[in-house]
Amino acid sequence: MAIIGCLGLTPNQVFFEVSAETLRTLDNFQWSGSARYGVHQRHAGNALTEFAGLDPDQIAFDVTFSAQLGTDPMTEIWRLWRFLRNGTTLPLTVGTHGYGRYRWTITGLSVKAKYFDRNGEIYHAVASLKLQEYLRD
Repeated sequence: MAIIGCLGLTPNQVFFEVSAETLRTLDNFQWSGSARYGVHQRHAGNALTEFAGLDPDQIAFDVTFSAQLGTDPMTEIWRLWRFLRNGTTLPLTVGTHGYGRYRWTITGLSVKAKYFDRNGEIYHAVASLKLQEYLRD
């Protein structure tokens, strides 16, 4: 088994892993940031641009959960919903790199259920997450 990263702290974390029995990997990983600038109009002269600070970084990615590939999609999906609804701050690690300056919060979660089993349970789903950097003072 190769654990390639995780979101959260033990015991309630979501592992990103690949093995012969389990597949729970990231896809479409995007990391973005932006800066704020103020523009001050000056009488009879050029406007003055001033750096006003940084906005929190954003990360977005998809995670696939499939019963056929060793995960219980509903367990994983409910765990993510709890993180979102409780405002849980989460560290994010992929490979040997910890992302961000402290932690992240899930600001958006969308689940696309692709297949259901004969009992109507989600068998295969893709969760799309949007994270925002959460800094300490």
